[in-house]
Amino acid sequence: MREITGAAGSYEQRCDVLLEYGVALWDVLAESVRPGSMDAHIAMETAEVNDFKSFFAMHRAIQLVGFNGKKAAQIFRRFVVLDDAVGARQFETLPSTSPAYASMAYAQKLSKWRTVIT
Repeated sequence: MREITGAAGSYEQRCDVLLEYGVALWDVLAESVRPGSMDAHIAMETAEVNDFKSFFAMHRAIQLVGFNGKKAAQIFRRFVVLDDAVGARQFETLPSTSPAYASMAYAQKLSKWRTVIT
């Protein structure tokens, strides 16, 4: 995000900059067991998703949701059930920012993320 928005400094300062861009960051999972750092190792039987229905109901202006990689999008689609009451939104799967996803160059990842954020 720093590359796109210039967000730097303390956590609060970075959050303030993201808010200026209209960006909210929130993990799909509130918690799970994941031995190691790879998303492929998430123990799905332990996965607890964040309450997106309430979040979207409280933040109706959100029009676009970007997922940091395919796994986040898959988990969201598997576990999160939304109804028409939370409104229509666009969902975009973006390339994972993880260094473990090395099949795409950093510049390509940055370009795709920049297109969505700006």
